[in-house]
Amino acid sequence: MPRTRGRAPAGGRADALSREVVVGAAVELLDEHGERGLTFRLLAERLSTGPGALYWHVANKDELVALAADHVLGHALAEVPPPTGDAVAGLRTLAVTVFDALDRHAWAASRVTAPATLANALRLFDRIGSLVARTGLPAERHFEVSTAISYYITGVSAQIIAPGLTASPATSREDFLARTADRWEALDPADYPFLTRTTANLRDHDDRDQFTTGLDLLLTGLNATTEPGRPA
Repeated sequence: MPRTRGRAPAGGRADALSREVVVGAAVELLDEHGERGLTFRLLAERLSTGPGALYWHVANKDELVALAADHVLGHALAEVPPPTGDAVAGLRTLAVTVFDALDRHAWAASRVTAPATLANALRLFDRIGSLVARTGLPAERHFEVSTAISYYITGVSAQIIAPGLTASPATSREDFLARTADRWEALDPADYPFLTRTTANLRDHDDRDQFTTGLDLLLTGLNATTEPGRPA
C-alpha cells in the first residue's frame, strides 16, 4: 500500500518500535475492541509511545487494519502443514485453517481481499495455485480455478463471519441471526417459499459447516474435472 513517510519523531521512538510490533499490538486491540474501537491514541498507550511514532510505521488506520488482517492470515498459513499427498485434501485443509483463523478474529474477515495485494494474501493465493497445479487439471485452467477457490475462501469467509459485526458492537451473532430469521418468518410464503421454511436453519446453523459444505462442493467439482489417471 503506497504512502509517503513523514519525518522520524524526536527522541528516537521510531527506532524503539517496528512495524511488526505495531501491527501485533493492533491485532490485540482489534480483538478486544473491534475496528470501531481501535484508535491511534489507544494503540500508542498500549505501546507506551506517542502517536507520532506510529505514523512512522503506518500511514493511517485503514492501512493498519489491513496489515493487521494480513498478520492474522500469516499466522493461519504458518499453522498449515507442508502439502503432501492429495492436493485437493491439501486445499481443503488450507481453506478450513484460514476460515478458522478469520472466525477467531472476525474483524479481519472483510479485510482479506482478493485479488491479493499484501504479503500473506499473496502467499495464500500462491499456495492455492501451487496445489491446483498438482492436480490433473489442464495447465490453461490453473489460473481460473485457483482464482475461484481464492475468492471462495476470502469472500465467503467475509460473508459468513462479518455480517453480525455491522449491526452493532453489542449485538451477538445469535441475536443478529434471530432478528434476521424473524424478518424471514414474516415474509409472505407465496413470494418467498424457501426463506420462510428455512428460518430454523438460519437461527441454528453452524458457520463452519456452512463454509465447508460449499467448499466440498467446489472441491468435488475440481476432482471431477481433473485428468483421469493423473495423481494429485
